[in-house]
Amino acid sequence: MINLEVPKKFRPLVDQAHQVAVEFFRANSRKYDRAEHAVPKELNMLASLLDGMNDSGAGGGTGASGVRRDTVDHAENKNGSNLSTCLGIMELCWGDVGLLLAMPRQGLGNSAIASVANAEQLERFKGRWAAMAITEPGCGSDSANIRTTAVLDGDHYVLNGEKIYVTSGDRADLVVVWATLDRAVGRAAIKSFVVEKGTPGFELVRLEHKLGIRASDTAAFALKDVRVPKENLLGDPEVNVEKGFAGVMQTFDNTRPLVAAMAIGLTRACLEETWKLLDTAGLSVDYRRPSLVQSSAAATLLGLEADYEAARLLTLQAAWMADNRKPNSLQASMAKAKAGRTCVDVALKCVEIAGSLGYAEGNGGAGLLEKWARDAKILDIFEGTQQIQLLIVARRLLGKSSAELK
Repeated sequence: MINLEVPKKFRPLVDQAHQVAVEFFRANSRKYDRAEHAVPKELNMLASLLDGMNDSGAGGGTGASGVRRDTVDHAENKNGSNLSTCLGIMELCWGDVGLLLAMPRQGLGNSAIASVANAEQLERFKGRWAAMAITEPGCGSDSANIRTTAVLDGDHYVLNGEKIYVTSGDRADLVVVWATLDRAVGRAAIKSFVVEKGTPGFELVRLEHKLGIRASDTAAFALKDVRVPKENLLGDPEVNVEKGFAGVMQTFDNTRPLVAAMAIGLTRACLEETWKLLDTAGLSVDYRRPSLVQSSAAATLLGLEADYEAARLLTLQAAWMADNRKPNSLQASMAKAKAGRTCVDVALKCVEIAGSLGYAEGNGGAGLLEKWARDAKILDIFEGTQQIQLLIVARRLLGKSSAELK
């Protein structure tokens, strides 16, 4: 049974993450929002913080934590690296989402490696920063429709295609590229390959200018006859039509709770700042009284707080299930859907309640509400849009396949 309190062993980690969020992330939030594509070099000194979050889990030293399945019967409940990483991310994203995404060695590709790599790969890629390249110009949210190809040629796979919206793609050391071994077979032939930066034919096309998370770089790549060693394929190289592409999709069981945790941290920042503004204006809230007898602003925030708590608990549940080797695909999608939508709703409503203070640009406090509203939207989009998450949830609850429910 999951405990709703922060585990005692993780409290020092949460406190440390919050201190970093206060002293560096929040303090430099506006600076790197204005200086888009500038590299926050100060993060190199802080990267060891997140490295330490995964010492007790299955991350294997690759950076972010992963979801690995086994047949071991765990006699006791375990609070491991997935839960600790989510708790740390919540605190850091209370400070700034973009700076968290710019943290070295904590890319989404690291989670992919941690989830499906073998022991040799875990050791070989240890300590390196990995981005993840899934989205393509022609497939959007349908990751099963990937067109980038991988053709075996001797001891190498030859990759050709395009990838867009690669978070930390320019700064990372490695990029985990999703490609298909045989487009005629469909999703079963989709595999993930670790491509090292500097590999001939792997070309950076551009860096995107974005609405939010400007501290983080978002890259587009072209792959032209990129030769990748066979040893860099993650997971089983065999095409199993019955299994589909469950191996590569397993990555999402981990990364979606992480993105949900980002949304939780940002949501809390918005709520706390707006409560401060109401308190300054002389509007208080009494949790013992029903919302209908309180001010409109307080009643609105009480409803948003309820959504926040629901999203937070769903996120902790999905992470806890991963730590305890329980299938969590449904819970991961539920957490991502709820947290992403809640974050956007809360951020926009807080700007509305704050009025001109929330709409104006400033360096701290209420002056960051407009920035948080811009940052929030991506958390409802990447790692699977709101619509995709609801579709996955519906399939799981109804027992329908992707072919039966589109």
